[in-house]
Amino acid sequence: MRSIQSWLDEYGTSHRNATNKSIHWICVPAIFFSIVGLLYSIPLPFHLGGLQVTVAHIALVLVLLYYFRLSPSLSMGMLVFVLLCLWAWRVLDSLGATPWILSLIIFVVAWIGQFIGHKIEGAKPSFFKDLQFLLIGPAWLLSFIYRKAGIPF
Repeated sequence: MRSIQSWLDEYGTSHRNATNKSIHWICVPAIFFSIVGLLYSIPLPFHLGGLQVTVAHIALVLVLLYYFRLSPSLSMGMLVFVLLCLWAWRVLDSLGATPWILSLIIFVVAWIGQFIGHKIEGAKPSFFKDLQFLLIGPAWLLSFIYRKAGIPF
């Protein structure tokens, strides 16, 4: 099994341009948020403690297990982000937003941004090499926050 540092280092090789990095700081969380919203839009036929369980809840448990396997420390940061995403979609849903439509718009716009960033970078997105890089992107950004805060990962 590859180490988290190995994944982050390889991801970083196609993310050196400052403009591309800036775009990623906006678009990677937006894409993650939009996918959570799309999956949140698919209810499952049961509740847990009064909470409507959705495909997002199940998928995010699996995603968090993936992160935990790579880095227990980073998985805690991702848990916070996951909970914020779920909370935001619950609030938006309660305000009458249609999560799947809003998610789809965010998803498309954010991916356009990502491809513009990679055009500027002059490198293909990492996920063309390995789909796991779709999950490494958020951890890569979080690793910068951890470094600044002095939190080991």
